[in-house]
Amino acid sequence: MQDRNQAALDFLLSRRSRPAKTLGLPVPDREALHPILTAAARSPDHGKLEPWRFIVLERKALDRLADLAEARGKSLGRDEADVAKGRKQFDDSHLAVAVIEVQKPSEKIPPIEQTYSAGAVCLAMLNAALASGWGANWLSGWPAHDRGFVEVGLGLGTHERVAGFIHMGTETSVPPERPRPDLEHITTWMEK
Repeated sequence: MQDRNQAALDFLLSRRSRPAKTLGLPVPDREALHPILTAAARSPDHGKLEPWRFIVLERKALDRLADLAEARGKSLGRDEADVAKGRKQFDDSHLAVAVIEVQKPSEKIPPIEQTYSAGAVCLAMLNAALASGWGANWLSGWPAHDRGFVEVGLGLGTHERVAGFIHMGTETSVPPERPRPDLEHITTWMEK
């Protein structure tokens, strides 16, 4: 057994995402973002494929994506509330990192493990931002899954998809507590 890192365990046991709409200025600059991205890139990666990459979305890019989400939503015939919600995450944000899953051909590593790795990167980035003192939230929403939006807005290839948008900024209000899973209900102990 390795030495216990109580501070890390305490952080994980008490961590809470911050609602993206409550994240204000300032946001991490490139220097502050570097260790967050580095921590995310240390996520489990069976086969060392690096089946993910990052797109840092700054204010002008977020404005462009907000406009695109609105236009795409309307062209797809989505209802007004859905269009507004798709636009809002980009309007409200001051900085986000799109974690892009990049499926890579492999005889050994199935696609689902590459997807899991991209999800692990999202969580690691979220936790690294929180541990660095920033507010952060992991969102997706319909724009993340719309091929027209991601290909035009983010330049994604057909073998790529958004695993999540990690929004970061300064916390402007105390995040609400939420119910946590009942471990007794979700845990099975197998002795044999």
